[in-house]
Amino acid sequence: MRRAAIAILALLGAALPGLAGEIGESARRSGYEFMSADTKAMQDDDTANPAMLSVLDGETLWRTKAGTAGKSCSDCHGAVDVSMKGVAARYPAFNAASGAPVDLGQRVNLCRRQHQEAEPFAPESRELLALTALIARQSRGMPITAGDDPRLAPSVAHGRALFMQRQGQLNLACTNCHDDNWDKHLAGSAITQAQPTGYPIYRLEWQAMGSLQRRLRGCMNGVRAEPFAYGSAEFIAIEAYLMQRARGMVLETPAIRP
Repeated sequence: MRRAAIAILALLGAALPGLAGEIGESARRSGYEFMSADTKAMQDDDTANPAMLSVLDGETLWRTKAGTAGKSCSDCHGAVDVSMKGVAARYPAFNAASGAPVDLGQRVNLCRRQHQEAEPFAPESRELLALTALIARQSRGMPITAGDDPRLAPSVAHGRALFMQRQGQLNLACTNCHDDNWDKHLAGSAITQAQPTGYPIYRLEWQAMGSLQRRLRGCMNGVRAEPFAYGSAEFIAIEAYLMQRARGMVLETPAIRP
């Protein structure tokens, strides 16, 4: 199956044009719409959604005092369902202190360093995924609002350029699959639009939670390109672009994907 997928990707790389037309607002579709009825039902039912276990871990971490300061998230922010409502919908956001955008996981780690005086969580760690899943869940059902800060414009533009740029041994750009061919299948799997509406997600292929950056790294490996490092400016830029182009779509976190 993997060899067949690589062969199809190679054919796409040879046949597709360098730039694709971006998806119009009326044609945007969440990855949820490409799933089977059984997988949709799993996401829709919190008692059957395995990602909710991560959210429960996040609730514990939210109340746990950490670091030299001996503070918990709740000590500063109070009830998560009140203080974090709508927050994830506007990330990546511009961080004035660093003069650069940060995603939600980086914002959590900034709080750990600055306010809890604790070591930051490692990328893709259980703890970081749990806290970001908990925070993002408070925006579930709300429209994405990211991208309205003019200070993010350079990062969004950079992310769009990376999304359109061919890369790897297969010489493919993200746009070749996710803009040009989102209504098709690759080795039996649906090609989606790469809309970032449910991260962090529980992916059945992983049997675990993962961030948008983990998914992007998987795509880069798929086209045989060298993946960017977790937390890199390139990944933050791609996140900023994807969230901006999904503006107005509804957040589903914690989502499930095949």
